[in-house]
Amino acid sequence: MTFGRDRLRELLDAVLDENNATLERMAQHAYASQWHFSRTFAVGTGESPVALRRRVMLERAAWQLRHGSSVTDAAFAAGYDSVEGFARAFARAYGYPPSEAARVLGTGRRDPEAPAPVDHWAPAPVDHWLPAPNGVHFHPPTNLWVEEDGRRSTAPDYPAAEVLAQMVQHDLADTRYLLERATELDDDERDRIRFPGLVVLEWDGPEESVSRVLGNLVRAKEMWLASMAGADHPEDSDNGIDSLTERFEDVAPRWVETIRDIHRRGAWGDVLIDALCDPPESFVLGGVVAHVLTFAAHRRQLARHMMRAVGLDVDHGDPLDWNRSSS
Repeated sequence: MTFGRDRLRELLDAVLDENNATLERMAQHAYASQWHFSRTFAVGTGESPVALRRRVMLERAAWQLRHGSSVTDAAFAAGYDSVEGFARAFARAYGYPPSEAARVLGTGRRDPEAPAPVDHWAPAPVDHWLPAPNGVHFHPPTNLWVEEDGRRSTAPDYPAAEVLAQMVQHDLADTRYLLERATELDDDERDRIRFPGLVVLEWDGPEESVSRVLGNLVRAKEMWLASMAGADHPEDSDNGIDSLTERFEDVAPRWVETIRDIHRRGAWGDVLIDALCDPPESFVLGGVVAHVLTFAAHRRQLARHMMRAVGLDVDHGDPLDWNRSSS
């Protein structure tokens, strides 16, 4: 991209808004003339507004078909006036008809019995993605994914990678330690309000008790992994200590593997656009990991303060001590 991420988000909002099916509506949304809007968008993305909208809507339709949508529903959701028109556009893009999408998608390759696509085709990083000159793709359920500009470097930066690995592993080990220590408290003590009115991040609500702090410590990883995987966000689950420990042991290895995968692909600069936010927000993957680690460290220390208030003798959570003991 040749323009900043905020401007990218504004233009994408205009192009992909459900009510902006025509170029005229897109330009009105962006408070620009059709000519200026089309030129600015095409120069910045290498794709016309109409072409990008059509491609992303087809990607969304492919994902919907894979997950059980009917061809008719997918066609009208993608903005087509007829199922026949949608089927022709889908077959040109993917090389097989939409009726075959549920069977073909997920294999990472085109059905060998399907007719060759009219245009070029190559396996995409995500099976419903189509080739794109700008890295903008549909990311389920209602998000966009923007790949980082330029050629990625896959050569490992060993000092930085080592520090990151230490921080990730220490966060998990320290969380596990705190969950184990929390079992020494009865339910009433874990749920008792210790810091009235305490809010760490306003969208997470009050965190006034040990159980709430530990719950959000685990839930943050669950939420961000769901966003990156295109899965539904988990419900605000039971923060009972047994349930919380089980959830942590489930999310911890997935969190580690996701970070390893981002590093292997050199995808730290990829952008996730969350269309559920109002207005939609852009999140760089490297920033997401830094965000989670930053507030995890804060919450771990909050949990310690609360446990000490109960009378538990807990350690300081110092990475130096952890590193010494693990060595």
